[in-house]
Amino acid sequence: MFCEQIGDPSASIPLAQLIKTASLAEANASEEDKIKAMMTQSCHEYDPINYMKKPLGPPPLSHTCFHCGGLGHYKKNCPENRDKNFESVPRIKKSTGIPMSFMMEVKDPSTKGAMLTNSGKYAIPTINAEAYSRGKKEKPPFLPEEPSSSSSDDSIPEELLCPICKDIMTDAVLIPCCGNSYCDECIRTALLESEEHTCPTCHQTDVSPDALIANKFLRQ
Repeated sequence: MFCEQIGDPSASIPLAQLIKTASLAEANASEEDKIKAMMTQSCHEYDPINYMKKPLGPPPLSHTCFHCGGLGHYKKNCPENRDKNFESVPRIKKSTGIPMSFMMEVKDPSTKGAMLTNSGKYAIPTINAEAYSRGKKEKPPFLPEEPSSSSSDDSIPEELLCPICKDIMTDAVLIPCCGNSYCDECIRTALLESEEHTCPTCHQTDVSPDALIANKFLRQ
């Protein structure tokens, strides 16, 4: 091919070879092929085939297992996995990103929606406390429905709930593979706990936690 180009100066470089050319400006090719080659080169490093799966080393001694609550091992290596009757220790979420003015302190950590604050106390978002206190309103059967009004809607919109913890999203982030939103802590933990960094919704593998995008609309 090189000899043919020397013999025929007008011969242009094929697109497959042009993509591997370092200096596109001096290459003998059409402007359209140069643009295609430039776009391919600029996107090459973002191709999923170039993602490197970081091997997980041994956890630090202070790491808490999300299954048994013990220290020094991951959930997949938990010794309690052999016991099918073992009940996982309930996880307490942290109130990261929620101002304390929006929180209400509670004494019992088992309270629905309770979170651990930076001061070591337990609190629940005020909006959650109001929703839990009202509860579900049951209507007698076979009665005409009352006209709905925006002020009487007490339910939390489904798009504000995290698909993993089923609670209001904290530090909402988007996952690039399927575009769903989760709590930042929930989706990072789910990706790191899975052996192949698998998305819990679309089940795509090799999804890097660093690829998560902040969902500013949901956060506001």
